[in-house]
Amino acid sequence: MSNILPSLQLPVDYTAISQNVKDFLQHFKTEAVSRDEDIVAEEDEAMVDADGNVEMDGIGQGPKYMRLLQKMVNRDLDIITIELDDILQFQDEKFLDGGQKIDLVRNIQENTNHYIELFSQAIDEIKPLPTKEIDNKDDVLDVILNQRRLRNQRLVADRTNEIRQEIQTDSNAGTQGSEALRELAEEEVELFPAVLTRRYFLYFKPLTTQGAYRYRSAAKKVQMSKPLSVRQIKGDFLGQLITVRGIITRVSDVKPAVDVIAYTCDQCGYEVFQEVTSRTFTPLAECTSRECQENQTKGQLFMSTRASKFNAFQECKIQELSQQVPVGHIPRSLTIHVNGALVRSLSPGDIVDVSGIFLPSPYTGFKALRAGLLTETYLETQYVRQHKKKFSAFKMDPEMESRVMSIVAQGNVYNRLAQSIAPEIYGNLDVKKALLLLLVSGVDKKVGDGMKIRGDINVCLMGDPGVAKSQLLKAICKISPRGVYTTGKGSSGVGLTAAVMKDPVTDEMILEGGALVLADNGICCIDEFDKMDENDRTAIHEVMEQQTISISKAGINTSLNARTSILAAANPLYGRYNPRLSPLDNINLPAALLSRFDILFLLLDTPNVDNDSKLAEHVAYVHMHNRQPDLTFEPIEPSRMREYIAFAKAKRPIMTQEVNEYVTQAYIRLRQDSKRELDSKFSFGQATPRTLLGIIRLAQALAKLRLVNRVEVEDVEEALRLVRVSKESLYQDNTKTREDQNPTTRIYNLIKRMSQDTLENRGTLSYDTIVKTVRSRGFTMLQLNNCIQEYSYLNVWHLINEGTILKFVDDESSMEDDQDVMVTPSKIPA
Repeated sequence: MSNILPSLQLPVDYTAISQNVKDFLQHFKTEAVSRDEDIVAEEDEAMVDADGNVEMDGIGQGPKYMRLLQKMVNRDLDIITIELDDILQFQDEKFLDGGQKIDLVRNIQENTNHYIELFSQAIDEIKPLPTKEIDNKDDVLDVILNQRRLRNQRLVADRTNEIRQEIQTDSNAGTQGSEALRELAEEEVELFPAVLTRRYFLYFKPLTTQGAYRYRSAAKKVQMSKPLSVRQIKGDFLGQLITVRGIITRVSDVKPAVDVIAYTCDQCGYEVFQEVTSRTFTPLAECTSRECQENQTKGQLFMSTRASKFNAFQECKIQELSQQVPVGHIPRSLTIHVNGALVRSLSPGDIVDVSGIFLPSPYTGFKALRAGLLTETYLETQYVRQHKKKFSAFKMDPEMESRVMSIVAQGNVYNRLAQSIAPEIYGNLDVKKALLLLLVSGVDKKVGDGMKIRGDINVCLMGDPGVAKSQLLKAICKISPRGVYTTGKGSSGVGLTAAVMKDPVTDEMILEGGALVLADNGICCIDEFDKMDENDRTAIHEVMEQQTISISKAGINTSLNARTSILAAANPLYGRYNPRLSPLDNINLPAALLSRFDILFLLLDTPNVDNDSKLAEHVAYVHMHNRQPDLTFEPIEPSRMREYIAFAKAKRPIMTQEVNEYVTQAYIRLRQDSKRELDSKFSFGQATPRTLLGIIRLAQALAKLRLVNRVEVEDVEEALRLVRVSKESLYQDNTKTREDQNPTTRIYNLIKRMSQDTLENRGTLSYDTIVKTVRSRGFTMLQLNNCIQEYSYLNVWHLINEGTILKFVDDESSMEDDQDVMVTPSKIPA
């Protein structure tokens, strides 16, 4: 009885499938009206006539994929992207014409790796001849292949002549000679492996939303075309074409990965090719040619790097989005392998849909002994779709320009764009205007000696709880192509800058970028800015001004780019703003950090009957109707806003002499005002040269929004108005009349009122009582002592009884009758 397991033969007719693939490549014609906007962009100036034929670059009309193959053999194209939507359309048309129904879409989705080889073999068979001369001097591999082909043909011809001479001399060797000739012919055909001679990369593009909707014959497999989160990928998907949505957190360097290794024999000169399909391989040692086997010479093989084929390889990590992670879980990651022409298509911080083949990666070496039956998995990339392009990646085509100009034609662009930022949030128009300028940013400058002046605008929203600071931050993250949202307590210094990691491929130490590096050329939104540890907050100082991150860790000394705008939201020191204390005491941020913000908005929640009633009606309406009230304007969509901002960011406005003089005078007035209010309740500290730079950046951003190349005086006035309005919440209380009073006068009025309440004590006050009352109103001991000294010199009051009693000077007689010793101002206790 035999113990051999029975073999299972699956009824798959690969001959029919291969013929179907060839028919598709040779006869598929695009629709006259394209199904997808992406296809139009990829057609690369193609013209589609009414019959679906494609005319391109003078090659002529013909089926879509034959045109691509013609460009490929002419070395004008090295990427062949097979769209599953096209296959679906082709097989439906063929089925309607009475042909055999073969579900190629389902087969490709379930066994993608095998079908890549089937399509490659079909392309090798049906590819047309080149229509233009190829300069082989420009491509080393073409020269080497041509030389090797000529040499091997010469060797085969010599060997053929020898066999024929043997047949002529020895009549008994006829059968053996014929067999030898047939084997030689096969050797000549299989001289080079197919992988070595293919000069293109074949990828599959998954079904679009419309294609998946039309694909009803295999409804249970449509889920493979839907974007999945990392935790939704199970073992059932192994070998299948799936799409994963997430954020790219790490991207390795591009390195060469070997596809085919060429060896040369030192005895017979024969070339041996070895295909490499795994991460590790064993090099060949002995020659396997017929000549070495017959002579039993066992020639040694030497690796020939020039004749080998290498492929670009990159390893990336994709992490789940925050909204995909269940409560109480940490985000999961998945390794992505990017090969060929798709390398460098992913950057850290990109939110993407990556379509690829889900494959296992067994452990090798000592890891295999420790891992046992465990294995890693990875995604072999086939197609990448970016969710939000970078502003620099927008193509300024005529269609985009017409959409931008339509927004301009409607007028009032500045207000409409600002109102379109989080339109569901009531009010705060000036705050939204500042955030719009943050999205646009100013102009970067590079002085002749190499010094850089940043153009990005930093904004801090400081305010009471419940004024929608966090909602504004998240709205800006959605609009910005590269927006990273983080919180103060949830981000450490390493999490903001960079962490040292070990590369799993090369085992060398690498840097993994933090939130600020991921937001390069974007916006980093930091909520709960005041809750951050002081040590972590210092990591932001260099980023906000120099826009770099200097790292010295684990022997790695480098500077990373962090050209990002910082949008921070913070609460005052005591939870709510204390109007009795100065703004600097409420904000509780160091001056070195505070001066780096171009504009600091104070959002105070002050009671106001009209505003409170409107806000309450707005909130009640949302809860009643489950939607926001009807807006008085039509908000601009975020995608259109991104196009307008990208168009505006391309401008580089300059400043005229008139604007320079106006900015200079405005800065001088700001310095004088800040000096005058230095000790008052409304002091925001000294105006610094960074304040001047901030005004210039705001004015440049306003000029960009108007799509002009020159900054006007009106832009500077609007920038100054925003700076002034940002602190207007301070002046909305009833203490506006005290704005011009300095602390000395206000302390004197306070003590005077206290003395009037204690007339029975003949105008005397306890010094301890005065200290408690004055300190409770937010004044300092230094201000109190200055007040007592000044009015003592004016003979208004004096400290008596060893500084424990303050007595008002009503008349001279009362002072002479008093036997107590007066204390001179120099003896006032500190």
